[in-house]
Amino acid sequence: MKTAHLVMMMLLCCPIHSIAEEINMMDKFEFLLGMWHLKYNVPQSSHSEATTGTGTGTFKRALDDKYIWFDYESLIDGQTGQAHAVLVWDEKEKIYRYWWFESSGSYRQATCNFLDENTLFLNWHDTLLIQTFKKIDDNTVVLHMKYPNVNDGFDLILEVVMTRQ
Repeated sequence: MKTAHLVMMMLLCCPIHSIAEEINMMDKFEFLLGMWHLKYNVPQSSHSEATTGTGTGTFKRALDDKYIWFDYESLIDGQTGQAHAVLVWDEKEKIYRYWWFESSGSYRQATCNFLDENTLFLNWHDTLLIQTFKKIDDNTVVLHMKYPNVNDGFDLILEVVMTRQ
């Protein structure tokens, strides 16, 4: 009886909405956290010649778990590159935001959201590119970047197979 009374007192003192507010929207990125080997496959397209590459990357939580940082290095077609990306939940707009900064000086931003618990969809601003991160299993994630074609579909312009280190 004391337990039931204690539970009732807790519910009266602590409204249910305060429990819901404790949910961290960044927890959805758990499948991406960690260190990764990156294998780049760039198919022949109007954007580039076919090529391959390798790299390493790390997704980690930052600033009291409010952000996810993604840092990576790549070697594609003999050229090295680095980038830093930031993911955050926009509470006001109820959508995730993504900023990407490359060592070449390029930068882009996207809005994104989860199509399901294993697929993050990104809509890049100021371009027609779309991108997904899809969890295949606990140790494999595949990134696809696509561009629209005249047949109402999308052509793959980049695939990165990420395997956990």
